[in-house]
Amino acid sequence: MKVLTFHAPGDVRIEDAPEPTPGPADVKIRVRACSTCGTDVKIYNHGHHHIVPPRVMGHEIAGEVVEVGADVTGWAPGDRVQVIAAIPCGRCGECRRGRMTVCPNQVSMGYHFDGGFAEYMVVPRNVLDVDGLNRIPDGVSYAEASVAEPLACVLNGQNLARVGDGDDVVVVGSGPIGCLHVRLARARGAARVFLVDLNRERLDLAADLVRPDAAICGAETDVVDAVMKLTEGRGADVVITAAASGAAQEQALQMTARQGRISFFGGLPKDKPVVSVDSNVVHYRELTIVGANGSSPAHNKEALQLIASGAVPVADLITHRLPLADALDAFGIVARGEAIKVTIEP
Repeated sequence: MKVLTFHAPGDVRIEDAPEPTPGPADVKIRVRACSTCGTDVKIYNHGHHHIVPPRVMGHEIAGEVVEVGADVTGWAPGDRVQVIAAIPCGRCGECRRGRMTVCPNQVSMGYHFDGGFAEYMVVPRNVLDVDGLNRIPDGVSYAEASVAEPLACVLNGQNLARVGDGDDVVVVGSGPIGCLHVRLARARGAARVFLVDLNRERLDLAADLVRPDAAICGAETDVVDAVMKLTEGRGADVVITAAASGAAQEQALQMTARQGRISFFGGLPKDKPVVSVDSNVVHYRELTIVGANGSSPAHNKEALQLIASGAVPVADLITHRLPLADALDAFGIVARGEAIKVTIEP
């Protein structure tokens, strides 16, 4: 079969590999769609400390069951499935307290296990042990199901930031995650959603699809001033920084309303992880700042239902579909901001 394998930073190859064989507690699937994300580009360029090469990449996975291990029950060839990316252990103190997104023993598809940029792959027992193999609802395509994983992360972030009825929400970053944040905020009852980006072309591409109440280009206007004017001087109830920008995190404090919530959703570069926070602004305005890291198996199930119900449409966000043979092209498309979502269909 064909696979996309990471060997070293800058050395990612499409090559031949033997089809994998599932163990007694595993499930083998025929991959039908595996979407790309900005993390894939980072791995391509810099590697990752959890990846020991060679490793088949890809972690936003949907496919069809073709073989089940002798000890596996409840699954059969032909079942349409979506696979979680982040795999909690299910046993530690955090998992037992329902905090699976911050499991210290977490492992991941495409990092510790071969991922979905392949014609076939094995879903390891680690996934099945935490109920992380999900049936794709009728009417949901494989490509749409592959977007459930990033939507699950967005869902976790908005749960932590308590996005809800009547909120004014600012989303900084108009990539696929930002677009999903806009749509989920609307589904959760937000009154108005404003989308911010420095790149006018990328902002316009996203805004044409997700139709925010205002699209603010940070290269052309003062973002804080624009948000304050749009909110009649009170600021936004929720600001979500879905971009790897310390400046955006610092600006978030300046445009959040009293008792507002700020989500540091996008992680910062490892060489510049520190931002300046005016503690008195947090103190006197009673602000809440939350992080957001990944998703749980339950978030993935809920994300699939949000897609199936139409509450959060994702099909139109998939702007590029490429065969596995062209998967390397996907990294360039994503890096240049030419797409919202690029899906590889082996």
